[in-house]
Amino acid sequence: MTDSADSPSFRLAYVPGVTPAKWVRIWAERLPDTPLGLLQVTPAEASDVLREGAADAAFVRLPVDRTVFSAIPLYTETTVVVVPRDHVITAAEEVTVADLADEVVLHPLDDVLGWEQLPGEAAFERPATTEDAIELVAANIGVLVVPQSLARLHHRKDLTYRTIVDAPRSDIALAWPEDATTELVEDFIGIVRGRTVNSTRGRAQQAPAAERKGERERRKPQAGGGAGKSTAGGARGRSGGAKGGGAKGGAAKGGGGRRGTGGGKPRRRS
Repeated sequence: MTDSADSPSFRLAYVPGVTPAKWVRIWAERLPDTPLGLLQVTPAEASDVLREGAADAAFVRLPVDRTVFSAIPLYTETTVVVVPRDHVITAAEEVTVADLADEVVLHPLDDVLGWEQLPGEAAFERPATTEDAIELVAANIGVLVVPQSLARLHHRKDLTYRTIVDAPRSDIALAWPEDATTELVEDFIGIVRGRTVNSTRGRAQQAPAAERKGERERRKPQAGGGAGKSTAGGARGRSGGAKGGGAKGGAAKGGGGRRGTGGGKPRRRS
């Protein structure tokens, strides 16, 4: 989508935990005349933002409605449990869901892990957000299980985390409305997939293609001149061979006398 035909722009939404800085930097290098605007949204808001056209594409947490959106899975996050630094869990490098059986496990309303069966003991009430749950962990109310990126996002000096090896995980994907796959969307897909400038689909590929065409056009006269030289050189080589054959009296190497000479003796070079 664009704001106008004269001033195109690209709007990218992303959910907490995703850091789009690398892709934004590459976009600025490849399409400096096309501004990229960022919009942070909650996981629950992401689909609506795309449907309403408030963003052209978004980094989301799967699943998304595949009847409406196209999506490219990018990576799967590690799941961790956030605990106070002096918690007994910190004695291990990794833990399992069973290790949380005696813990009060906080389950915020914006949870992104989609548990089939919640571990541990349920808290008296559910925190509204992950950020609120972090505050409760700091107050020793319970522990919190989240994707690692969210633990880092809400980092506190008095908290730490450990990997849970058998917990559900969250998948990050790039998504956009299937019926709105614009050239700018294709450009961004190419960047996210790691395509080079010359292989990126969309407008970013057109300039290098034009340059290659111009280079071929510039080379044409040179190629023609080279062919002429080659032909002339070949003629001289055949002529020289004839001379050599005549001088030695052997037709095998020279291929016979020169045409139009009447079989006369070859001239010597002075």
